[in-house]
Formats: sequence, C-alpha cells, structure tokens
Amino acid sequence: MRNLLDRFRGAGGTSGSSGAGTFRADFTASLVVFLVAVPLCVGVAVASGVPAELGLITGIVGGLVTGLLPGSSLQVSGPAAGLTVLVYEAVEQYGVAALGVLVLISGLLQLAMGALGFGRWFRAISVAVVQGMLAGIGLVLIAGQLYALADAKAPSSGLDKIFNIPGLIGDVAGSADALKAVAVGAGTIVVLVLWPRFRQGAKVLPAPLAAVALATAATAIFDLPIARVEVKGLLDAIQPPGGSEFQALAEVGVIGTVLAFTLIASAESLFSAAAVDRLHDGPRTDYDKELMAQGAGNAVCGVLGALPMTAVIVRSSANVQAGAKTKASRVLHGVWLLVFAVLFPSALGVIPVATLAGVLVHAGWKLIPTKDLVPLWKAHRGEAIILLVTAGAIVITNMFEGVIIGLLMAVIKTAWETSHVHVEVSGREDVGKPLHVRVRGNATFLRLPKLLDELEGLPREREVELDLTGLRHVDHACEMALATWTERHNAVVKRGAALEERVPA
Repeated sequence: MRNLLDRFRGAGGTSGSSGAGTFRADFTASLVVFLVAVPLCVGVAVASGVPAELGLITGIVGGLVTGLLPGSSLQVSGPAAGLTVLVYEAVEQYGVAALGVLVLISGLLQLAMGALGFGRWFRAISVAVVQGMLAGIGLVLIAGQLYALADAKAPSSGLDKIFNIPGLIGDVAGSADALKAVAVGAGTIVVLVLWPRFRQGAKVLPAPLAAVALATAATAIFDLPIARVEVKGLLDAIQPPGGSEFQALAEVGVIGTVLAFTLIASAESLFSAAAVDRLHDGPRTDYDKELMAQGAGNAVCGVLGALPMTAVIVRSSANVQAGAKTKASRVLHGVWLLVFAVLFPSALGVIPVATLAGVLVHAGWKLIPTKDLVPLWKAHRGEAIILLVTAGAIVITNMFEGVIIGLLMAVIKTAWETSHVHVEVSGREDVGKPLHVRVRGNATFLRLPKLLDELEGLPREREVELDLTGLRHVDHACEMALATWTERHNAVVKRGAALEERVPA
C-alpha cells in the first residue's frame, strides 16, 4: 500500500494533504466513477451494435492503460456517446471483426501525432465546428435510440431515422409490448432528469446507475416482455483483428473512417481536458502527452477488438466532484470495472435495452448546445451558422463528411474576415498622367470580385499605375488577376489614344 501511495502522490490535487488522506479520497472517487461508467459503457456498446462486454473492455483499458499514463491527471477515458454513430456505421459497413483494425490504426495515428507535437494544435479547431459535430452526433443518436426505446431496429442513415419516426410512432401505438418498452425508456429519462435534484440520493447513487437500477427492477417485478441486453461473456466478446481485416485498409472508405475516428476522438479528448482543467487546481494537462495516452489506449482497444475510447467529460467531472486528488482514482475505477466484468457478467443480462436507450437519449440531448445557440447567434452569427451547417451535414451525409464540411466553412469564414482590402486612388487632378492606385490589406481570391469591381469603376481613359506594396498578403490568384487587369486596362487606354491621334480634327 505504501508503494501505491508513493507512486501516485503528487500526480495531482492539493499540496500538503497526507498520502493516506489522498488515497482515501481517490478510493471514494473511483467508486463513484465506476458506478457512473457501468451503465454508460454498456449503453454505448449496445447502441454501437457490438456486444455489451466490449464497452466494459474499453472502460477497463481507459482506466488501467490510459489512466496510468501522463497527460491529464484527473480526466477519465472510456467509450463515449460522441463516437456511437460513427462506430455503428463502421460496424454496419465492415463488420465487428474489422472494428479492431480501425481502432488500432487510429490509436497509432494518435501516438504519432502526440510524439510530433500535434496535440496542442487541436486547440486551434473552431469551437463552432466541435459544437456542431457534437450536436450532429446528438441528433443522430437520439433519432436512432428512439427505435431502441420501442425494441425496434433503426434505419441505417441519419435522414431515414428522422423521416421514419412518424411510422415508428404508428407502430408503437399499435403494439402493447412496444408501449411497455417505451414506458420503461421514458421512465429512465425522467429519473435521469429529476434524480440530481434529490441531493441526498444523488450523493449515494449517480443518476445513470439509479435510473438503470430502477428500470431494471420495475421490468423484473412486473415481468415485462421487453428485450434485455445479450451477454456473451468477457473472453467470448474479445475479437482480435486478423490478417483479412487488415486487408480492408486498402479501401478508400476505410481510410476515411480511420481519419474520422482519429479526428473526433482526439478533439473530444483534448477539449474535455481543457474543460476538466477548469474544474480543479491541480497540474494542467500536457496536450501532447494526453494525445499519446489516448493513442496507447486505443491501440490496446484495437488489439482486443473493442470500442474506441475518448476522454469522457461526464465521468471526468464526476471524478473531480467526488474529490479525486490523483490519477489513482481513474486507475482504480478500471480495476472495479474489471472485477465487475469478470465476477458479475450475468448482471448485464437483466438490463432492459430500452433503459439503456433512455440513458443515451439523455446523453445525446446533452451533446446539443441548446443554451449556447441563441447567445452565439446574437454575438457571432457566422459561428452559429457553422455550428448549424456542421450538425445538419452530419445528419444528411455522415460523420466524416459533416466534420470536413464544417472545417472548410470555418477556414473560409476566417479567410473572408481577415481578407480586408482597401483601394486608394491618387492623381485624379493630374489630367494626362496615369492614376496611382495603391492596394492595402490582405488580398485573397475571396475579395477578388469586390477588388475588380472597384478597379472597373476607374476612368477608362486614364492609364493606371498599380502599387501592391501596401499589401500584407496577396495570394497567387489575386496577384495574377490584378496584373492581368492592369495590363489589359492600360493596353485599351493606349489603343484609344492612338486612334484619337489618327482621326483628323
């Protein structure tokens, strides 16, 4: 015990606290995080279309592997709702066996990016794109889990999930069993919303565990004919990738999925780290080391054929609020997950699928920035548009394409806002001499139409001397267009003057 205390002492928390007191705080916090993690790990796995045990495996790796590595001292990693939609699409297209390859390569890419110092650059990603990404995920997640609430199979695409909801309502209204499943799922959501207001109860049991426990008890007491979680056993669920799965990397679609895994998992983890740093006074996150820690965890998850992991803000905030001082709390939470998965796997088989769907509907709603959208629209309309377009693109297309569209819009918006150009004209009074036109600012192709309109408004009978020394930046398209316009304009003026000289008075 003394060695364990010495190992984790100083990894975070307040100075001056005793080793035994720090360990007690971490031990208590680890139990709280474990109770929060169990229903979320299982729910994310079921929603992703994989065995429930794979979610627990990812949570275990997040505690025992990523939890031991340097980076962020108090944030907790595991399977996240933010990747559920992407994982489901990948499993539907390539199969569960190929999931390990996708996660393994993503983990190796994260390791490489962290080693090359790319971790800090993820902070440069537009917040509107990240919020739009999470909102799009939340919308698709909610739409998909509405079907799981009724023990029905969801359509594959995001648009189909939304457009088929009226038909789902009709099917539920005509089925007594479906209505019972919906009642269990809706009751779960109600408990999740109201439980935190019951402060004494919330101190004993986290809201997700309380909701799942109450729904499971009600299902058992009334012997409701609704679907339960299928249990295979921990070892049976592990599916390490083989040679045939690695051959799938030659497909273009697989590469896009790997890049989407890498981008989203990295961005979500590092944004979570920034949020967690604001919750405590301990050491700040080293973004490059944290990215490598996430990469190591995902590489191990890939070898085991499990779900991809990210840092999860729900578990991380629960860890901080429970009084965690060092990384020992997140490591111990992984130990408790392992003990639970090994000793009590049959406990998963009594959990209704509808109650896990209710947990994920609630989680999906929290991904949508409903409180931030109106203030953002009033203060920064362009950012709000990027958020909405990114979310809509994810729903209409898929995760990877939606994020790319959002990033492109953010780049274009930034380029537009920074490419201010001013045209100054002098020499108008010196008849017979060329006009001196000086261009100042940043000339990019985005401002080229406006710039050429101003130049076209100059007198057509006067030559132009174009001065670009006042430009801080000019791209190739602008430079070539301005040079071509000046050459043609002056050539026209000279031809006109030559014709006037030939015409007799």
